[in-house]
Amino acid sequence: MNFIKAIFIFPALVLAFNQAHAQKKHVVTKKPNIIIILADDMGYSDIGCFGSETQTPNLDRMAKTGLVMTQFYNASRCCPSRASLLTGLYQHQAGVGDMVNHRVEPAYQGWLNNNCVTIAEVLKGAGYNTYMAGKWHVGTAPGRWPVNRGFDHHFGLIDGAGSYFDPTNPYRPNQKLTIALDDQSYVPQKGFYATDAYADYAVKYIKDNKQSGKPFFLYMAFTAPHWPLHALPADVAKYKGKYMAGWDKLRKQRFNRMKQLGIINTTTTLSPRDSKVPDWNSLTDAEKTVWDEKMAVYAAMIDRMDQNIGRIKQAIRESGEENNTVIMFLSDNGASSESIKGPGFTPEMLAANQKPASDPSSFTAYGFEGANVSNTPLTLFKHWVYEGGTATPFIVSYPAVIKKHIESKQPGHLVDLMATCIDLSGAKYPSTYKGNSIKPTEGISLLPVIKGKPWKGHDALFWEHEGNRAVRQGSWKLVSDYPANKWHLYNIVEDRSEQNDLSVKYPQTVKKLEQLYNNWSNRIGVVPFEKLSKSKSE
Repeated sequence: MNFIKAIFIFPALVLAFNQAHAQKKHVVTKKPNIIIILADDMGYSDIGCFGSETQTPNLDRMAKTGLVMTQFYNASRCCPSRASLLTGLYQHQAGVGDMVNHRVEPAYQGWLNNNCVTIAEVLKGAGYNTYMAGKWHVGTAPGRWPVNRGFDHHFGLIDGAGSYFDPTNPYRPNQKLTIALDDQSYVPQKGFYATDAYADYAVKYIKDNKQSGKPFFLYMAFTAPHWPLHALPADVAKYKGKYMAGWDKLRKQRFNRMKQLGIINTTTTLSPRDSKVPDWNSLTDAEKTVWDEKMAVYAAMIDRMDQNIGRIKQAIRESGEENNTVIMFLSDNGASSESIKGPGFTPEMLAANQKPASDPSSFTAYGFEGANVSNTPLTLFKHWVYEGGTATPFIVSYPAVIKKHIESKQPGHLVDLMATCIDLSGAKYPSTYKGNSIKPTEGISLLPVIKGKPWKGHDALFWEHEGNRAVRQGSWKLVSDYPANKWHLYNIVEDRSEQNDLSVKYPQTVKKLEQLYNNWSNRIGVVPFEKLSKSKSE
């Protein structure tokens, strides 16, 4: 009798074991969800874990329990960085060598070309649902929107900037701004605030995805803290008065915190106050109050972005996917020194620039003064390819893999995100797509860094934007600004703020790096800025 029972029980035990083993194996090999969060025009020292006084507890927690790369780079401007991030190529290779205005040169056509693929297009082939919320800015004409480049759903701004309360109200002459919901224009209703609205859809996508049983890729491209300075009253109230100490003291405070946190090393010096920024004590009390309010609104915009990152993380926790979700955070360029002035803006916006920054009907920016604080301790800003234009905080959270804080000082770049997503997802990068040949990716997967293992990194990294040029190899960085076109050489490891030009002392190094740059620029289609054809709107 016992023997007969065993005949029936043993196969059941084997089946149960096999099912349990299969379930265990499924859990181990389950593809992770991937989220890339991109801030817009945020400076290197603008979040708490990189030295700021702004409250960013959600990003700070990600940094404390995740990977922080302190020498990570973008492409120095909105459109080029987004093109590079999405495709794993240098922006010229993807057709967005400058901005979204059309030029006849192929590398500068102004939208993603057909010889590149987006992360969304690649991950869809690996079984992912693909979502985007926020700013696109790599192809404004219908047919070039996110849903045409691999995203199942998108809600957000197709263009480059706009009011956070009334985002389709044009700020330039003859301009049309579009908020899109998938492939249709969307009319924002009363009570709209861009940072919250974009995160609302990100949260919706995460919740809706749970029913599919598939992993997801989410590209969360906030417009915060890009001008205009627009924030909600409760957030602004936290920061009013905190900036009356003046920009010099604020920069020194951030600089000291950055050293304490290990974001910069002890050999780094604080760059001098920018030449366009006056002595704080030369301002009237009224002028100081105006600047304090601008900075309070700017800080509130970052604060609200962080709050919404917290909402996104909460949605992931509620879905039961926290351990199996990779979140990467960075900024598209350094802080912006731009101001609202000149013929490029409508008379209405020029008038709105005179209103207090906390007024929802205002349209203003914080200029060189604010950007100089945001980019502590670095030199220059968005548009230039000095560290102040190209350096970004980079934080990765992946609870299933990163068990304790990791810090890396190896140089990484936007082009690495495609390769990283492929490595994480098990996707294959195509040589052809929809009948078009696809350029090989320029990036190197960051997965070894995420796992705390050795990473070979790049032999060299390169930049070009509107005539501004740079190349970094090892500790050396060669950089020039347009139109001076004079090369300067820095030991970027010892001199992160680029204060000690060594070009005269090491002419052979200059020659070697210049040749590297020339070889790269010829390969990817850079055209000298003064020789580019005139741009025109799409």
